[in-house]
Amino acid sequence: MVSRTIKLGGTASDITVGPVGHGLMMMTWTPNPISDEQAFESIKAGVDALPTGTKAFLNSGEFYAMDFGTANLKLLSRFFAKYPEYADKTFLSVKGGIRNGGPDGSMECLRASVDNIQNVLGPHKKLDLFEPARIDRNTPLEAIMNNLVTLVKEGKFSHIGLSECNANTLRKANTIYPVSAVEIEVSPWSYDHNQKAVISTARELGITVVAYSPLGRGYLTGQIKSTSDLPDGDIRSHFTRFKEENFKSNWAIVEGLKSVAEKKGVTTAQVSIAWVASLGPHMLPLPGSSKASRTLENLQAADIEFTVEESKTIDSVLAANPVVGDRYAGSDEKAHLWG
Repeated sequence: MVSRTIKLGGTASDITVGPVGHGLMMMTWTPNPISDEQAFESIKAGVDALPTGTKAFLNSGEFYAMDFGTANLKLLSRFFAKYPEYADKTFLSVKGGIRNGGPDGSMECLRASVDNIQNVLGPHKKLDLFEPARIDRNTPLEAIMNNLVTLVKEGKFSHIGLSECNANTLRKANTIYPVSAVEIEVSPWSYDHNQKAVISTARELGITVVAYSPLGRGYLTGQIKSTSDLPDGDIRSHFTRFKEENFKSNWAIVEGLKSVAEKKGVTTAQVSIAWVASLGPHMLPLPGSSKASRTLENLQAADIEFTVEESKTIDSVLAANPVVGDRYAGSDEKAHLWG
């Protein structure tokens, strides 16, 4: 049983969730999706490990599939149909608002996205928090937020989140309507001035930071030792940090985290999750998990606390080994990051 919990932000400030979220993307956005049985056990394990009254934070996407379809939502629909009693024990965040390969903040697109998400989810689970997956730079932020507020007032979903926005955008959006969560990539190899600014601003404004890929898409676990370890068709093969030359250059980070983990008697993955959690009480690490055992391992990382010496060691490792390669496959603007 996990004892630590955190409160969400904004209009969700009365909701308590587990200290580590559950990213569901790789259950379906993979050449070889896992079975329903394995997926369901992974989700249930995370819910059952939390104190009564605490919800498990689940994170999905309208497009989490190899064909950018709704396979992830269909998986959740089957889960809640089989286990309807888990609906009230989970807090579901879903990203959407993508059209023609890019973000679209128009009312037409956002309404269609939200309606599609709920239709696929079915009657057993209501969408709790909706996030435009990226900020549409061609639509004024005021218009995007007002569109989202309209959908909230219509009862389409309960809370507004943002994803991959910069600190100034987060601050401005929050003046229009309270933002409950902001989802950005945070890990020992994704922690630069943008992350630091969003984390600081979110803390000031009482907004939860949902920190996705705290394990560097699996790289920081040390289990992927070369690019050849990636399955054929794996989306990570397109990312520049997983190119062979960059892969080797960044390995010193893994070795440094591993040295702390071995002395502490925990896994390198747990060190990465605990490090993200240590950045503030409003931090919600969001690792992915497709196995019940991994879900529990991730949750247990929330109870890890670093000594001053251990924190200094991690900081020195990161300072001595600047990360080589982009977060995605090219420039931030191309990937619609930090909008």
